[in-house]
Amino acid sequence: MNTEVATLDPKLCPDCPPLPENLEQRLRDRLYLDALRRAEPNWRTRLALGLALIGPGVLVMLGDNDAGGVVTYAQTGATYGLGIFLPMMILLGFVAYVVQEMTVRLGAVTRRGHAELIWKRYGAFWGWFSLIDLVVANVLTLMTEFIGIRLGGQALGLSAWLTVPASLLFITYVLVFLRYWTWERISLFIAAFNLIFVPLALLSHPNWHAVAQAFVGHGWIVPGGFLSITFLILISANIGTTIAPWQLFFQQSCVVDKGLLPQDIRAGRRDLMLGVAGMVLVAMAIIILAAQTLKGVPHVQNLDATEVLDSIRSKLGDGMMALFALGLMEAGLIASIVITASSAWAIGEAFDIDRSINAPPRKAIGFYLPAILGTAVAAIAVMIPNLPLGFLNLSVQVIATVFMPAAMLFLLMLLNDRGLMGDQVNSPRRNAVSIAIMVGLIVCNGLYGVATLFPHAFGG
Repeated sequence: MNTEVATLDPKLCPDCPPLPENLEQRLRDRLYLDALRRAEPNWRTRLALGLALIGPGVLVMLGDNDAGGVVTYAQTGATYGLGIFLPMMILLGFVAYVVQEMTVRLGAVTRRGHAELIWKRYGAFWGWFSLIDLVVANVLTLMTEFIGIRLGGQALGLSAWLTVPASLLFITYVLVFLRYWTWERISLFIAAFNLIFVPLALLSHPNWHAVAQAFVGHGWIVPGGFLSITFLILISANIGTTIAPWQLFFQQSCVVDKGLLPQDIRAGRRDLMLGVAGMVLVAMAIIILAAQTLKGVPHVQNLDATEVLDSIRSKLGDGMMALFALGLMEAGLIASIVITASSAWAIGEAFDIDRSINAPPRKAIGFYLPAILGTAVAAIAVMIPNLPLGFLNLSVQVIATVFMPAAMLFLLMLLNDRGLMGDQVNSPRRNAVSIAIMVGLIVCNGLYGVATLFPHAFGG
């Protein structure tokens, strides 16, 4: 460490080779954190340190409340109202915390990204398997983000030929031309606007008595039963918008690029808790809002963002519709930023090339370019006329649920590798909870598959 510090000042160590630019920037960020820790303890330094350590957990969870997630929550509230899905969001928040906490420990202890560990521990076959899964799922998910940006902009009178290309250019700029610290701060600023759905729910004047009753089992009416195709689709979609493969790759690589170490794991958990709380709050707000404004809308399973916006306008007015449209655009933008970064990190790790947002573009074109091209493909695809937007949105969320058990299996194997994790290896309790989550995903996928292939198998 002393040698690395000395390389920041050639006068201290004339013979020391200079650090690569991305490592030098990461070291400067670490030194800033160390300076805050050693500073005189007062509310200002504590606040500065707390804010400096916030990042990966908040971004992964608020980024998870993406444009597709917003529409999925709206479809859920429109279908089942203030019922079983409202308290289910708390359970899904717990599931998300359990899964993502493992990536915090894995990144801080190994200082390696998720894709890199899979390639090095399990070989090229499984490395390619996980990478192809991720890239395909990411491009499909990015399509739903750009759909949200396009439709939100159109509701505000903005042409898709303005909003979609402008968003693509902005995503490219912040990833390629900003360094990690600035990229993270700008992304957090955008992510904070995800909370716009909370005041929208409050302004819709919900029945708070009915909201409270939903948490004690009242109103848990599921037309068609728990094995109906509608319920299975929506539960799969809600799981898919809460935990998805890109989140594992993103948060672990984000922890590594931020430079967090084992002593930062506790702070990383607090960061994740804050993100989960925000995700759950926003999800419940959208379900409440949809239950007030969309209940009874026909063909709700194929509801798209345009129909959601039209219903909000007719029930709550142009101002509320405009706020929802802004929230939809923000959700698509922040998700696009973090999903594009997850692709860049995974591809860089897989091919063992420079893989840091601190890397200058002239030296790391192989890191930035593939991810930007994948995002551009998604942006171009959503300009195709007559896309089945509602069906596409639900399908993408369900695909994330289908891919998740395999992703979790790799995560669990890595977390149980004592040679890799040392004292931070998974405890038996963590393993039991994680395995229960994985089994639950497999059962959900199986039931959904049976109900899709044999619609009358459960009497539906």
